Amino acid sequence: MMKSKVLIYPNPILKKISKKVEEKTQKIEKIINDLVDIRNHTDHSTGIAAPQIGESIRIIAVDPGKNKKCKKHHGKNILINPNILKWEGTILGREGCMSVPDFTGNVNRARKIVVQFLDINFNENVIETDGFESILLQHEIDHLNGILFIDRVISKRTDLFRRNKKV
Repeated sequence: MMKSKVLIYPNPILKKISKKVEEKTQKIEKIINDLVDIRNHTDHSTGIAAPQIGESIRIIAVDPGKNKKCKKHHGKNILINPNILKWEGTILGREGCMSVPDFTGNVNRARKIVVQFLDINFNENVIETDGFESILLQHEIDHLNGILFIDRVISKRTDLFRRNKKV
């Protein structure tokens, strides 16, 4: 049962820079549980960031395996205070977002990244990834910095697309 509601742009919380998580508290655990619940119960979404549920802190929950084309990935993950240490190359992809439900758009991202983060137990981790998982992590980390995919769309005139609504 999802307890939190996903915020929709132009909610101003989505444009704020999130604060670093300093320690594991009951509130942090609740936020993580809400993010995992939403991630697990949303068929079309592979990731969510804490700002999307109204919490301006640096936590994301991802599941790149929900994308059937993503064969190589690190599985379901919680990333606390994620930081991109290194990136290389570029890849163009079509992105969408639960917080911008009416649109998708073409965005250039780094093809390969190295991300440092704390896991759910506050242990430090570093992963190297490419392709879809790289795009997903960059998209969700952008949320922590108050950036939405529509801010990165190549051309709002030619690369932003209205989603078809199912009736």
